[in-house]
Amino acid sequence: MKPRPADTGEPLAERLERLERELQEADRRYNDALTALDRSIAPPPAVPDAPAPADRARLDELNQRFDLLAGGPPPIDRSLKGRLRGFVWRLVAPPLERQRDFNAALVDHLNRTAATLDAQCEATAALVDACRDHMGAIARFQSHLIQYLQTITAYIDTRMRSASAAADLFNASLDAVSDNLQKRWASLEARAARADAEAAASRGAIDEVRAAAALAQQTALSLKREVERLVGQLQARADGAEAAPGAAPAPGASTPAGLPAVDLNGFRYLGFENRFRGAPEEIRRRLEAYVPLFEGRHDVLDVGCGRGEFLDVLRAAGVTARGIDINDAMVEEARARGLVADRADALEFVRALPDASLGGLFAAQVIEHLPPDYLEAFVEVAAQKIRPGGLIVLETINPACWVAFFESYIRDLTHVRPLHPETMQYMLQASGFSPVEVRYSSPVAEDARLARLPSPPASESPALHGLVDTFNANVDRLNARMFGYQDYAVIGYR
Repeated sequence: MKPRPADTGEPLAERLERLERELQEADRRYNDALTALDRSIAPPPAVPDAPAPADRARLDELNQRFDLLAGGPPPIDRSLKGRLRGFVWRLVAPPLERQRDFNAALVDHLNRTAATLDAQCEATAALVDACRDHMGAIARFQSHLIQYLQTITAYIDTRMRSASAAADLFNASLDAVSDNLQKRWASLEARAARADAEAAASRGAIDEVRAAAALAQQTALSLKREVERLVGQLQARADGAEAAPGAAPAPGASTPAGLPAVDLNGFRYLGFENRFRGAPEEIRRRLEAYVPLFEGRHDVLDVGCGRGEFLDVLRAAGVTARGIDINDAMVEEARARGLVADRADALEFVRALPDASLGGLFAAQVIEHLPPDYLEAFVEVAAQKIRPGGLIVLETINPACWVAFFESYIRDLTHVRPLHPETMQYMLQASGFSPVEVRYSSPVAEDARLARLPSPPASESPALHGLVDTFNANVDRLNARMFGYQDYAVIGYR
């Protein structure tokens, strides 16, 4: 951007008058130059006609009559006349033959000269026509140039008048905008004052909400402790012992017979899922990849259904399914959306089903929560309950991916054991599923992976090229080991 010229302090009126004089002087010089240019244009010169072609009027006659000895030598014999003809022929034949050769050379030269003259005449005629056309084009160009230059003045005058009108309109608009801005500024000041008052009131309301939330949390904890105390007393009575007043149940104590199991910490894991696993919409989007495996099937069981994301996508696909989970809070959230879900232990629930009663079984991020013996028994029972042609899909964290292990697996305190993909594939095969495939998902984002070095220029030494290639190969190995797929699913068919 060019710097603005310094302010000379010249009054505006004098400056406008000076600019007007300069404009008139520029117009005068332009008109003088245009007049001189118009007068300097000369008419195109006359171009002579092309020369006439070669004269061929008697050329054909010369071609026919140049041979003086066309009849050949006279007959010569031993008679007196014959010997006389031979004597005369020997006298006149040499000069006649030389004359004949001269005539032939001359006629040949005339023929070639006529052809050359004809070609030169044609070329000259073409050149004359081209010169005439070119000079005519130059004359037309000069005429159009003068006409164009003559229209520039009118064009510039029109543009200047338009610019002047636009400047007047701009000035008027600027004045209107200035008045409007002043009015709006006053309005904004009033709004700002109201906003400050509302913000102060909102801060007070937020403080009240925070206090209410803290009180609600304290109340929930008090209720939890009271429920634990009551459960402990009932347990003690069921065992024939008196519980001390206010005593809490011992860790691991079972619920008394006839009483429903109470999950007092279920709301905590629901909050954990909401914070770290992702919103239900995001989970549904990831689980939609498994829907084609269950299309056309029915009686599908979602083990560890959680908030019911997979039940949602199955219902949208027209697949009848139900879910089970041991977390009361998650089961209630799934039921609130109209899904069929029950609180139940996975092994006990599946074991109680009739054989070959399931069209498919699905469990996402569940098996890593199960002890090894429980998991083996669960897979064996599932193989009995899934009908021929059905399938089982078990998704879990991929411990071979370091990112998944350190950022997802060890974060959840309820995880029991990491499960290698090949281990789960063998477990399903050993339980009677065939074929069994492993499907990987959720790759680590590219910007979170190790970066490769760019290839050096070809002019660099081979040693540097080898070093970069070795480094990049090691980066690829580390990316495959540490930053691969974060989840996998084993898919077994009956």
